[in-house]
Amino acid sequence: MRIAQVIGRVTMTRLHPSFKGARFLIALPMTAAALVDGADSRGEEVIVYDDLGASPGALIGLSEGGEAANPFRNPRLPIDAYNACLIDRIDV
Repeated sequence: MRIAQVIGRVTMTRLHPSFKGARFLIALPMTAAALVDGADSRGEEVIVYDDLGASPGALIGLSEGGEAANPFRNPRLPIDAYNACLIDRIDV
């Protein structure tokens, strides 16, 4: 799991019914320097499936790959990144 900052939302004209009740966000994964020192260094943007209601500027726990699809046993959703948690505070 990585920590990322939400920087925006993805808007779609049509959404597959299996994604009902959620949305897609654009998030920037944070590096260790960004977490410790507040540096501007970030990773590459990631599109994240979100059913927790994160808003722009929020910190989230980002799960990627096969682990991202695990919460959705039936039906399995074709997603690569999932918002696993909302982060209130980080103490390093």
